[in-house]
Amino acid sequence: MNVPTLAAIAGKLVADDKGLLAMDESNPTCNKRFAKLGIPQTEEARRSYREWIVTTPGLADSISGVILYDETTRQKRGDATPLIDAIADAGIIPGIKVDTGAKDLAGHSGEKVTEGLDGLRDRLQEYFQMGARFAKWRAVITLGNGIPSRGCIEANAHALARYASLCQEAGLVPIVEPEVLMEGTHTLKLCCEVTEEVLTTVFDHLYTQRVMPEGLILKPNMILPGLACPVQAGIDEVADATVRCLLRAVPAAVPGIVFLSGGQSAELASSRLNAMNVRFKSSLPWALSFSFARAIQQPALELWQGKESHVTAAQHALAHRALCNRAARRGEYDATMEKADTASKSVAG
Repeated sequence: MNVPTLAAIAGKLVADDKGLLAMDESNPTCNKRFAKLGIPQTEEARRSYREWIVTTPGLADSISGVILYDETTRQKRGDATPLIDAIADAGIIPGIKVDTGAKDLAGHSGEKVTEGLDGLRDRLQEYFQMGARFAKWRAVITLGNGIPSRGCIEANAHALARYASLCQEAGLVPIVEPEVLMEGTHTLKLCCEVTEEVLTTVFDHLYTQRVMPEGLILKPNMILPGLACPVQAGIDEVADATVRCLLRAVPAAVPGIVFLSGGQSAELASSRLNAMNVRFKSSLPWALSFSFARAIQQPALELWQGKESHVTAAQHALAHRALCNRAARRGEYDATMEKADTASKSVAG
């Protein structure tokens, strides 16, 4: 394990008020999104989609790293340049999703555990040789009647720690993603309590597995009431609850926290991140950044619709959303920024 190198990469991922673009959707998930918009569900369509994303002009101004899916690491641009090389050439750090998905946890009805540890050491070595410098593993925690159980939290925390240890051994910075899902009727308070329990358990296991906190990035959920909760929290209330939870659970040695969007709208995700940085940035031990997927991609995907003639407009929308989130990192995001993107929406309308 090269400690200085890992710490340097982790630092670069959250430097200069930039964030991460998560484009690591599995093929079935990507195909579902394509199907809703009438886009062909083919490998070539996915390749084309990912190519115009990573070649978006100015993307590196706001994005420090891109999380890829295995298929993307093996795809090439139209000029035969590997996509992973095109990303690095643009000054963006390539990363890779390495878990194999959440599966039913035996003996725990309604709960999941993420798998993918078998053969992971060899896969990480291959990805490193291909050019990846960080990885991602997602665990999902569901809130419901009597869940999450202690067994589910422990099983996922252990898997995250084993994964993170293997990453650092291979020279890759692990993105540790324990996601408490938004679905449900739970309150803001319950989300905060469960998220704190999950995070403290995860870091306990990371410590046990000798994972260096300076060489990892945490990717948690924001503290939010369930989507079906009758009482929804305001932006400042979410910011306060999220930061309070993180201060209780996350070691100061961790260089950065990059939030998942988790199904939030693009504007809400930006507004909530902005509020956290406005209210707390100067007093926090770690950077608060973003690692959004749909909250950056979805507006651009809806513009693209699989049409080559719409690529320029889609790239404009993608760059705009990335810039909005960089502004949110600075505490400078404002809803009026959204009006600046109306031109691109009319181009492909």
